[in-house]
Amino acid sequence: MASVPHYFLLVLVLLDSHVAQPSCLPGCACSEESFGRTLKCISISLGEIPRNLPEEFKQVRIENSPVFELPRGFFINMSTLEYLWLNFNNVTVIHLGALEHLSELKELRLEGNKLRSVPWTAFHATPLLRVLDLKHNRIDALPELALQFLVNLTYLDLSSNRLTVVSNNVFLNWPAYQKHRQSGREAELLYSMVLALHDNPWLCDCRLRGLVQFIKSISLPVILVNPYLMCRGPLFKAGQLFHEMELSVCTKPQISTPSANVSVQVGQNVTLRCLAQASPSPTISWTYPLSTWREFDVLTSFTGEDATLSELVIPAAHLVDRGNYTCLASNSLGMSTVAISLHVQPAQALLAPHSLFSASESSAYVDLRVVKQTVHGILLEWFAAADTPQKWFTLYIASDEALRKEVVHVGPGINTYTVDDLLPGTKYEVCLSLGGQPPRQGRCVVFVTGRDDGGLEGRERLLHTSVVLCAALLAVAVGAYAWAAQGPCRCRGWGRPWCLHRRKAPRGPPAASEHRDDSSRDHTAVCEDGLGPGGAEREGDEQRPREGDDYRGGPVWTASP
Repeated sequence: MASVPHYFLLVLVLLDSHVAQPSCLPGCACSEESFGRTLKCISISLGEIPRNLPEEFKQVRIENSPVFELPRGFFINMSTLEYLWLNFNNVTVIHLGALEHLSELKELRLEGNKLRSVPWTAFHATPLLRVLDLKHNRIDALPELALQFLVNLTYLDLSSNRLTVVSNNVFLNWPAYQKHRQSGREAELLYSMVLALHDNPWLCDCRLRGLVQFIKSISLPVILVNPYLMCRGPLFKAGQLFHEMELSVCTKPQISTPSANVSVQVGQNVTLRCLAQASPSPTISWTYPLSTWREFDVLTSFTGEDATLSELVIPAAHLVDRGNYTCLASNSLGMSTVAISLHVQPAQALLAPHSLFSASESSAYVDLRVVKQTVHGILLEWFAAADTPQKWFTLYIASDEALRKEVVHVGPGINTYTVDDLLPGTKYEVCLSLGGQPPRQGRCVVFVTGRDDGGLEGRERLLHTSVVLCAALLAVAVGAYAWAAQGPCRCRGWGRPWCLHRRKAPRGPPAASEHRDDSSRDHTAVCEDGLGPGGAEREGDEQRPREGDDYRGGPVWTASP
């Protein structure tokens, strides 16, 4: 019977040893290493780091898993953890308190994640951290005091990120580097400081001058993993090595122009130029009176290391283009401007004997555009400038589905019009003219409505296909204008004899049946066969409202039926 207590004692020992071994996470592997117990979770579907991991683990490796963040308090029971490897996951955020309770942490590896920034003050909780691996992330900035809490850090890898400009003070404030400078005796240092900065898109201008000088002065015990740091920009420095260049100090822009007064005739092309000397390279912009309506191409080129040339190209100058053009150059140190006066001289227009357009009409400037999409239509806006004041405008609205064009007469003081109830899957063309003149090229817009999905959301996406200027699409002669073939007959408004008879035709889209702007919501517009507000008058008469029309003093009136 004496052997029975020994048997129970053996069972208790076995049970105690089994309980002492902590269980491993499903899909992971646990092992005993020389430095302690290790947890490895490789290529498993972890949405987050498991909570309440056992305290016995000295190393945790979670790699190739969909881990998106390091939240606060996840390592609350792991105060003895020394090695944390989270490589090749999808970590995008490290919360400020994520490293709390990791006072024994020596290595943190976050290679191949999607970090754009790092909460550097969080390392105040990891005073023993020696290795920080952040390569192959998306970090684009380093604050000057980023390393101040990493008092024992000796290995920092920031390679293959998106760093463009970094101050040398980041590394001058590195505690390990400061200790080395203060001691002045390399033999007393028992460790090296390893730094990796290669494969970043370095922008080699004056802002990088301090870092370039720091890299050139590096010597033991500081070791660069790859000493051949290369510039990615600006273009004239791309491919150069840090050791091969001397960068100038930063300066505010100094701007000039070869000609402060420029004179051209109407219709001529003109290019305005300004030259900015600055480091870093400045941002150059142009301002002029009609910049909202007249958008011109701006060409920028580098003529020297710190010289930037900006050219504003004005094709076919118009009288409305005259005025002062201001070229503004700015960088982080300041800004500078220069003004250029453009004088546009009117040209003597030679009109054909039977031309439909007057001299004032030929020299007028008209710009029409779609500025807003409403639930059921669009909002048109226009700008017009002419030598003589215009009393009214005419809008011509046509579509693929309508046999006749819609004609809307708009009085002075209004420069917007709402076209409602557009049909789905239909191409529309809208042109604007001064007075009762036929529309001309370059004064039209073309847009195509999308398919009707049947609901309000579908109506809001009605204009999803395109809105483009008509100058490129309607490059046809006026006499062969596309809308002329869509009406039931050709009328005087298009430069043709008046129709001998009218016939009932399907009404054009009820798009322009009512102007919904507050300024003219009481006025309507009807569809008619190309007439101005004067109806079928004699051929030489000017189109104007007849005395019998119900004008009511408003800016929009209807044509006679």
